[in-house]
Amino acid sequence: MNDESSIVSKVWNLANVLRDDGVSYGDYLEQLTYLLFLKMVEEFAKPPYNRQIAVPEGYDWSALKSRRGAELESHYAQTLRKLAGTSGILGQIFTKSQNKIQDPAKLYKVIDMVDKEQWSMMGADLKGKIYEGLLEKNAEDTRSGAGQYFTPRTLIQAMVQCVRPQPNKIVADPACGTGGFFLAAYDFIIAEYNLDLEQKKFLKNKTFFGNEIVANTRRLCLMNMFLHNIGDIDGESFISSTDALVADDGKRADYVMANPPFGKKSSMTFTNEAGEQEREGLVYNRQDFWATTSNKQLNFLQHIRTLLKANGEAAVVMPDNVLFEGGAGETVRKELLRSTDLHTILRLPTGIFYAHGVKANVLFFDNKPASPDPWTKEVWFYDYRTNIHHTLKKKPMRLADLEDFIRCYNPANRHQRKETWSVDNSDGRWRKFTYEEIMARDKTNLDIFWLKDDTLTDLDNLPDPDILAGEIIDNIEAGLASFREIVDIVGSDGDTRNT
Repeated sequence: MNDESSIVSKVWNLANVLRDDGVSYGDYLEQLTYLLFLKMVEEFAKPPYNRQIAVPEGYDWSALKSRRGAELESHYAQTLRKLAGTSGILGQIFTKSQNKIQDPAKLYKVIDMVDKEQWSMMGADLKGKIYEGLLEKNAEDTRSGAGQYFTPRTLIQAMVQCVRPQPNKIVADPACGTGGFFLAAYDFIIAEYNLDLEQKKFLKNKTFFGNEIVANTRRLCLMNMFLHNIGDIDGESFISSTDALVADDGKRADYVMANPPFGKKSSMTFTNEAGEQEREGLVYNRQDFWATTSNKQLNFLQHIRTLLKANGEAAVVMPDNVLFEGGAGETVRKELLRSTDLHTILRLPTGIFYAHGVKANVLFFDNKPASPDPWTKEVWFYDYRTNIHHTLKKKPMRLADLEDFIRCYNPANRHQRKETWSVDNSDGRWRKFTYEEIMARDKTNLDIFWLKDDTLTDLDNLPDPDILAGEIIDNIEAGLASFREIVDIVGSDGDTRNT
């Protein structure tokens, strides 16, 4: 087998060649996923594995690689259609699959590259590195829209380091995208614990479950997990294609880590009697929810609380509107403070997500059993937004940038914390507010800042022009999103809410 750098170079060089010919990273990644899976099915059917995986006769790897030209293109299209109709993880990988490389010669180049490697013998670290690299490149292509399914890995790693998942526990993500939280939790458990055989089996086959309703993103997640040694090639899928918000399926997790989709309104598109397309807000009528609303993030927040076991822990990325919106938002915040221990909120800067206009936070909370008294006693805030400037390319956020937050969070014993803010040190980013202080705020508003914004007073310390430009774009995008939401609300009957 070629060495690591040679394999990585092959995969990337071909991606760049195809991109020059108009094949996007996303299209290349999609076809590579299909072909890698078929090739590994063939490898696992041979010694020492000897697994019998039900690929329809005549549509396996050997049948594909023996063809050229127009015959290859035709047979590949037939193969994708045939495999999409199979069951289990095979069918999930090939659901709604299409050939996006129309030139048979270019398609054969990808097939030939895949054929020359023994992928089943390759280390999970290397396979994962190649695939994650392509996922990140695809997310960076703003035209593809793939960025909304890819949470920055630096942020995920920091969240996992705070939560510190343990072996033989269940980890869920109801909007799992390409599986970043699963992979980070897996890597953390492998690195931190000396697992015995039973713990390794549990980690591989029973630790993770989630939902992803977009077929292409779901297949990327399944492949990403499999290449990182999570699950078996002939096993069942851990990722459901159903909308997690529709109903409570009864599954419960010890940990939920998630970054639900951006965009405030849940909606579906339908065609009216005049043949025109219209959008209708989705309102999920669930008995386990505290408030009925079409606000997608509020629904995900309520669903995540339902997913948790009695003492389960959550870390979830939420946009600013969840912290201050009235009506259903106020109801959800009050119930979250009362029935869970909402102990930490990390205020995130702009410029770290692949979608513009995102002002977000990480909410950390622990589920608790029913009690007449509120479980939240105090909420600790870390302001990593004020006077913080990042861009995706020139100044991306690194894990080192969040080390101070992790240190303040004190994962070893979060009940022993010390504020860095005080009357004498007004620049401290780490500050707590009591339950009583928060409840006294208008609408139980959690959108709290206390640091002085230097850009408003110190013109000599303005960030670089490109960073300023990025922040202006983010603010404009956020403003446009708010206006669109207002138009949606005005054009509908509005939300119905439980009070």
